[in-house]
Amino acid sequence: MSIFKRVSNIIRSNKEVPAPAQSGSPLEDARVGDIMNVDLEEYVITGKVIYFDRGFAPHRYAYYLQSGKNMQCLIVEKGRTLDCFLCGFLEGALDDPNDVPTTLNLDDDATFELEFHRSDVTRTEGNTDFRSGDDVIFWRYFGPDQHFFFLQWQDGKFVAMEGERTPGNQIKFLKSTL
Repeated sequence: MSIFKRVSNIIRSNKEVPAPAQSGSPLEDARVGDIMNVDLEEYVITGKVIYFDRGFAPHRYAYYLQSGKNMQCLIVEKGRTLDCFLCGFLEGALDDPNDVPTTLNLDDDATFELEFHRSDVTRTEGNTDFRSGDDVIFWRYFGPDQHFFFLQWQDGKFVAMEGERTPGNQIKFLKSTL
């Protein structure tokens, strides 16, 4: 082997390997600590729940957002496009996931109809209402004026949210450096 061949092999081996490009959109790749701007209000992402079927890629994300004392949840669902829903948390009581109705009446103001429900597995980061690696049942209801109602159950605990669809192109991110 010639000296020039050895030097060229050494130089080639010292080249930096380019970092792999992020696989998804910022709506999928946001992390705890990032800043998210939704509807002209800035939030800190304090928690993230990733929903998936065993052996498949994630298909839903829930970001727990905080702005001062205000807590919101941004739900991002993957389909042909990314559907985003900005939701507020609601208080209520249900005991059994088998008692979840197909029609919900909230304060006699709005009626929501069940659109679908499914069972998923969660992976969590930061402060959320759920544990990582457990099954969760997820119900989505649609109501008047593009309002939606989401109900989630995991191991005896229900989380209820009401919100509306938010265009994904109006959501901006500022990545944390941590």
